[in-house]
Amino acid sequence: MEKFTTLTGVAAPLPIINIDTDMIIPKQFLKTIKRTGLGSALFHEMRTLDDGAENPDFVLNQPAYRKAQILVAGDNFGCGSSREHAPWALLDFGIRCVISTSFADIFYNNCFKNGILPIVVSQEDLDKLMDDAKRGANATLTVDLEAQEIRGPDGGSIGFDIDPFRKHCLMNGLDDIGLTMEKAQSIGAFETKVEGERPWI
Repeated sequence: MEKFTTLTGVAAPLPIINIDTDMIIPKQFLKTIKRTGLGSALFHEMRTLDDGAENPDFVLNQPAYRKAQILVAGDNFGCGSSREHAPWALLDFGIRCVISTSFADIFYNNCFKNGILPIVVSQEDLDKLMDDAKRGANATLTVDLEAQEIRGPDGGSIGFDIDPFRKHCLMNGLDDIGLTMEKAQSIGAFETKVEGERPWI
């Protein structure tokens, strides 16, 4: 997966609590096992009107946020079902970082497995970042994973915590397969040894 080191991009404000995975990617789009092509269905029911036209009031349809790479969202983001299509849709749209006060556990773990950085901050810090994100075209944040800080458009910074192992994986672009391939030489040596000792296997 793509490495995550430092990200500077437009942050879109989504001040809604309990955004579940069905809101992120509705069930009718779960027929594919491909990780691409889901970005157009991201937040489908909020992004489109009954006649299929774009909802001009939804944040990601507004010109300033159409290429947002960061999402500043309300509490308990990613609750609901365990569908991995939710981070797939976010990533395919271009979202590499989601900031909230809390995340559902399965969604949180799935983000790391797909190259998205979920950041937990205090409500006070989220309020500041939400204000920054509401600046439209000037809503640019910098997320520095190595330094573990978010820098706002006015130069202020907010620190965040992250598990060291997950940080290592993101910074080096290692998903579960990548982690396994790092041990390819050791795995090969073990298989050769076993084959010699137990050729009947």
